[in-house]
Amino acid sequence: MRPSDIDTDERPFVLVWELTQACDLECKHCRAEAQPDRHPDELTTEEGKRLLEAAREFGDDQLVVFSGGDPLARDDLLELIAYGADLGLQMTLTPSGTSSLSREVVEDLADAGLRRMALSIDCGSAAAHDEFRQEPGSFEQTVAAARWANEAGLPLQINTTVCRETVDELPEVRDLVADLGAVLWSVFFLVPVGRGAVLDPISPDRAERVMDWLLDVSEDAPFGVKTTEAPHFRRVALERKADAAPEGAIPDDIGRRTGITAGNGFAFVSHVGDFYPSGFLPASAGNVRETNVVDLYRNSELFESLREGSSLKGKCGACPFKHVCGGSRSRAFAHTGDLLESDPLCPYVPDGYDGPLPSAWDDDVRDATVDAD
Repeated sequence: MRPSDIDTDERPFVLVWELTQACDLECKHCRAEAQPDRHPDELTTEEGKRLLEAAREFGDDQLVVFSGGDPLARDDLLELIAYGADLGLQMTLTPSGTSSLSREVVEDLADAGLRRMALSIDCGSAAAHDEFRQEPGSFEQTVAAARWANEAGLPLQINTTVCRETVDELPEVRDLVADLGAVLWSVFFLVPVGRGAVLDPISPDRAERVMDWLLDVSEDAPFGVKTTEAPHFRRVALERKADAAPEGAIPDDIGRRTGITAGNGFAFVSHVGDFYPSGFLPASAGNVRETNVVDLYRNSELFESLREGSSLKGKCGACPFKHVCGGSRSRAFAHTGDLLESDPLCPYVPDGYDGPLPSAWDDDVRDATVDAD
């Protein structure tokens, strides 16, 4: 399945199922505010299988991500992966870097039909990473699991959270991503939800500089680079092209003509079956126990509004790049309570726009914007 082949009105490029919120870690940024114990109302094995059968209606090559918490907290994980793989789904996993992720478990995951494993590394040193993850030994365990994935022939993705505490670590993490033989580096720009609400995000101008740097990295790195909850990376990339087409007449470097954002190419099923545009956007369109996931994605008012670019407000609504970006709806919701408002992480102000600017901007950003005009 190529990104350019996806009609995001009909199907998500990524469907995430949060199998559980149970996890042994207490990471500072945790969206799920994970707890040690499983919730008694989690989707059961049979309900999970019905969800996977329904997901196949999107296409038998639908990409499904098992997330958490820590998916390894469920004893039916291998059964569910094998079931999805037998249906033809592209099954991927984001386990936590704990002692549960042993060499034998990694081999079992590969044998069950897993297509890719994504591990989180937020800092370039064990001390800094373990402090961020609130668990001694997490860095060492994660690096070991990455090497075991390579040995098992399992493609590896590295996820990294960007906030003020971690941003200076990015060059070291980049080197580690290459050393570990990852195929993709997914750089996640903090959304202040869950435990992450107490962390400090980087400024919009710093975010822009990081994205410029990521573009430089992508030109020479042996792995792909993408951003999560920062779709204006696409705008930054297109602005580098002399013939950039704001209305999406040309695709980006991975073949997409439109961004993959919350509710528009991306969907999330919670551990209890609630259907969200993203795990970082806790607005529910319904529950998969009651309504088919395909119907919820295609026909719910919430998801339709997120796919309708003309519904965006503020400078995101006026932006000529809105059809290739659209801003982080999750971050807009976290800051304003309105999922259609402007993304406060993006410093771009469209030519001629004189409407309101994000209230989350500090005075330095506003002054810089005024000076630029």
